[in-house]
Amino acid sequence: MNTWQLPEGIDELIGDQAIKFELLRRSLIDLYTNKGFGLVVPPMVEHVDSLLLTSDTVNEKTFKFLDPASGKMLGVHADITPQIARIDAKRASNKVEKYCYINAILQTRADDFYDSRSPIQAGAELYGSADTSADVEVIELMLDSLNILKIEPIIISLGNVAIFDVLMADEALSTDQVHEFRHIFAHRSTPDLTQFIANNTLNNAPLFSALMQLEGDASVLDQALALFTDFPGAQTAIKDLQAINQALQAKDIQVSYDLAELPNYEYHTGVVFSAYNQHYSKALVQGGRYNGIGESFGQSRAATGFSFDLKFLSQSTQSLD
Repeated sequence: MNTWQLPEGIDELIGDQAIKFELLRRSLIDLYTNKGFGLVVPPMVEHVDSLLLTSDTVNEKTFKFLDPASGKMLGVHADITPQIARIDAKRASNKVEKYCYINAILQTRADDFYDSRSPIQAGAELYGSADTSADVEVIELMLDSLNILKIEPIIISLGNVAIFDVLMADEALSTDQVHEFRHIFAHRSTPDLTQFIANNTLNNAPLFSALMQLEGDASVLDQALALFTDFPGAQTAIKDLQAINQALQAKDIQVSYDLAELPNYEYHTGVVFSAYNQHYSKALVQGGRYNGIGESFGQSRAATGFSFDLKFLSQSTQSLD
């Protein structure tokens, strides 16, 4: 083996690539801090329990090892959000708190969002407000970030995982069945959904089939309200999307809707959003709500935010050229 070769999925930036990345990093930090988001630099390694929280996906992507100093299991962070939840809980604040970060992370495998196993995750998170105005604020900051990266035009897709979760709460499925069902929705596989419904007893099979098809312009929100009249939680989730839609339209921000969207990380609890551009085959930025994520740290708070791979986007755009 050539000793200068890097492991599969691990990459680096050198020369002009590194300079370009650093210029963008500084510009983004200036943007976030000027908007009131305080910079944090979480440690690369923490106790595993602090890093995983309630996400099986994060668990699968986390490198773990035994700490020879303490004898405890440690993990290398595969996602910054659980660490922000710990930081926010430690502050024990009752006020709105805002955080930003640009940190290298490490994952056991690449996924549908990150191309490499060693992305540099940039993001911003807002804690302490359950109001849809907080979601609008982070969506606007996400768009400002892409403006610095000079990526345009941007198409925003909005959804709300609470609709799926409300329907799931009415079902009696095993943990493995729930995992399989989430995977089907995450990959928008209509044939697999049809097969799953045929092989399993579901109380809301027709509604799940309808949910899979609910994507398009704001008219799908009216369709959803009519479909889920018997589920107050779903009605609330749809009305949240309507409020966000109204606020974004007032700012001339156009969005599309995908009510069946389920992000990779299971800790999301409500509104979710992604940013797309026609020159990319997948989402550039992902974000959404994860209310209560700090509960295991003793501080259950409303939270919303977004993140993206700055290393990838800095090299795939004409930013600052």
